[in-house]
Formats: sequence, structure tokens, C-alpha cells
Amino acid sequence: MGKISYYTEEGLNRLKAELNDLKTKGRAEIARQIAEARDKGDLSENAEYDAAKDAQGLHELKISKLEEVLSNARILDESTIDASQVSVLSKVKIKNKKNGAEMLYTLVSEEEADLKAGRISVGSPIGKGLLGKRVGDIAEIKVPAGVMEFEVVEIAR
Repeated sequence: MGKISYYTEEGLNRLKAELNDLKTKGRAEIARQIAEARDKGDLSENAEYDAAKDAQGLHELKISKLEEVLSNARILDESTIDASQVSVLSKVKIKNKKNGAEMLYTLVSEEEADLKAGRISVGSPIGKGLLGKRVGDIAEIKVPAGVMEFEVVEIAR
């Protein structure tokens, strides 16, 4: 049994779509490559056939890994999130104590993290440092350059 991961409904649907794509289009494409290579003659010295069979093995491995992730995936119910402290799916406004810069982040699972979209992983240093904090708390986050202090300004769902 793998570790349980929490996703937004949108994130989970994206994974299901990817799995469906791998099982349909992906498998059909690999079968086509194998058939094409087989048509080229002697399989014992056919590098294209070997490459296609290797690709098939990797493709099936990817499918089984994704199936495992999905079997341990749970949808986060946003209505049950306690907005008094930082948790997964919290939208957190933090202020850098050193320069006064404010940033808004949403804490998400590892797989849904996207810094450009302001979605940081709960497993990242900042994400870990913010978990469980309340408005007004100071989070001390160890970064390569030392320790940064962030004040939790606001928590929303």
C-alpha cells in the first residue's frame, strides 16, 4: 500500500485523464511501432523492434505507477478545512519580515505544486514551515541562505 495523497478534484481528474490517455492512445501507438518494426524482417537483429518492446515495458510501468497513485488518492473536501490554521489547500498570505514583501500561496500536494501559479507543496520547506501556523504566527523557514522569517497575515480556503 502506497502513501495516501490528497488532491483537489481538478488535480485528480487530470491524473485520471492522463491514465486513460496512456491506456488508449499510448498503447495503440506502441502496438503500431512494434508492428511496423516486425514488418521489417528478422527480429533477432532488429534494433527498432527491441526499442519498441523496451518502450512498451516502460509505458506499462508508467501505467501501473499511475494506477497505484490513483488507488491511494483522496479528494480533499474543502468544506472540512479548518481555516484558523494553515493546512493543505489553505490560501496563505505571508509577509517576509526582512523586506516586507507579501506573497500569497496555496498549499497543495507534491504532484499539484506549481510555483508560477502560486501553488506550493506541503512538502517544500516553506510549506512545511507554514503548516499548523495561525494568523500572526511567525514561521522560521530554513533556506540555503539561512533562516527566513515569514509572518502569517491571512488564511483563507
